Amino acid sequence: MNIEFKKINKHFGAVHANVDIDFSINSGTIYGILGENGAGKSTLMKILSGFIQPDSGEILLDGQQVRIDSPADAIKFGIGMLHQDPLDFPPMLVIDNFIVGQGGKFLLSHKTVIKEFQELQDQFGFALDPYTYVDTLTVGERQQLEILRLLWLGAGVLILDEPTTGISVQQKEKLFAALKVLAKQGKTIIFVSHKLEDVEIMCDQVAILRKGQLVGEVVAPYNINQLVEMMFGKQIVINEPKSRVTDEIVFELENFSVEQYPITIENVHFRMRAGEVIGLAGMEGSGQDVLLRACAGLLRPVSGRVIVNQKDLTGKTYHDFMRHGVAFLPASKLEEGLVPELTLAEHFTLVTEHKKQLFIDKPFFQNKTKQKIDDYRIVGQPETPVEALSGGNQQRASLSMLKDSLSIILLEHPTRGLDIESAMYMWDKLKERCAGCTSIFFISADLEEIIRYSDRILVFFSGHVSEPQDSSKISLEQLGQMIGGKGWDRTLTDEETYEAISHP
Repeated sequence: MNIEFKKINKHFGAVHANVDIDFSINSGTIYGILGENGAGKSTLMKILSGFIQPDSGEILLDGQQVRIDSPADAIKFGIGMLHQDPLDFPPMLVIDNFIVGQGGKFLLSHKTVIKEFQELQDQFGFALDPYTYVDTLTVGERQQLEILRLLWLGAGVLILDEPTTGISVQQKEKLFAALKVLAKQGKTIIFVSHKLEDVEIMCDQVAILRKGQLVGEVVAPYNINQLVEMMFGKQIVINEPKSRVTDEIVFELENFSVEQYPITIENVHFRMRAGEVIGLAGMEGSGQDVLLRACAGLLRPVSGRVIVNQKDLTGKTYHDFMRHGVAFLPASKLEEGLVPELTLAEHFTLVTEHKKQLFIDKPFFQNKTKQKIDDYRIVGQPETPVEALSGGNQQRASLSMLKDSLSIILLEHPTRGLDIESAMYMWDKLKERCAGCTSIFFISADLEEIIRYSDRILVFFSGHVSEPQDSSKISLEQLGQMIGGKGWDRTLTDEETYEAISHP
């Protein structure tokens, strides 16, 4: 299916998110949409997939002008969108999610649906159990399910929004192979990303957006420096982070064990020093998120002790940990970190400790929010609802709301979904905290990020935790082998290795 955008415009209040966007995409191609966070990529794709409507402009499919008023309309026109966080129903079975939105296929027998589901899986080498629950799947497996569902509904155009965010290397390879098969079948693949290495591997052609405008289109092979300059209007220089570690012990786990089905982590012992950055590396579902949340007081340990600034907080609540200088920033901003439909100013009002007073000083919080917006370069206004912010600006907003004096910041995927400049900015801010003796404990699926910013690394595999690794003495290849169960001090059993890799 050929797609044409003609003079597409979209405003959100004073923000002009798409400005006269005008370009075409040919069927059978993998077409990349590049741009920094807030460039207007997701807005344009939400218009094409019917989630929002443009203020002006036209969309043509195979030369015919169409009006797409809803996602259901988009599916009727053969357009499906795979969101960064797949749209599914976690408490339901895989096969029940597969038939959501089935329309005219409701008369098909269960046996026929299962047969068609398996036939689709076989085309791409997927191996989903139709009778397992979606909440047991990894992000990569949920993506696979959504791709199958959209294809079954007749999608000839697949839009993928940051599809490699939060999935393993093996899942990415499987996804890329499936997309290439679909392109050969004549499907149109739109690949929205800021990851230049993914675009270089996958895309036949790219359009680059900056500040809502189309900067240009480029055909493969690509000059990466040219793409960076088109995305940001300048070259980006990556600074080498400096270690800020002191000798003061601020955090300690003693023979610490914690469980959250199906992961059990046992007998972890390590100490963290003031200003230190410790990265947690491992395949999704290996237990790093379980340990991190236990360190924030969100999960209670089975045994052992957790000590913060020489204070035993074992079994204490999340709020107790907060009072002792521990902050936690989750990966899912709108589900756990921020409150949808509340504005930035309302968020700063919520997180500020109030003296006993009858009324809220609204002008004070408006001014405070404006100051934070300026300090953290957030693209938004005090009255902007947080769900209207781009992913990068939601991350900046979350960071800006942390207290000034903290002992430890725990972060799940701090740069997930961020462009190069936003990721660098995030780490510059975190390293400023380290200079003030705050310690950082973070999870990332990006092994290069783990090695670049960590002083030491804990590697996770099937619930097992390595001894802390010196980041200056471990290579990317060695770290990759460790998260796959190789190169550990002890030999993992065949059963442990199989269990960890059985859902790549």
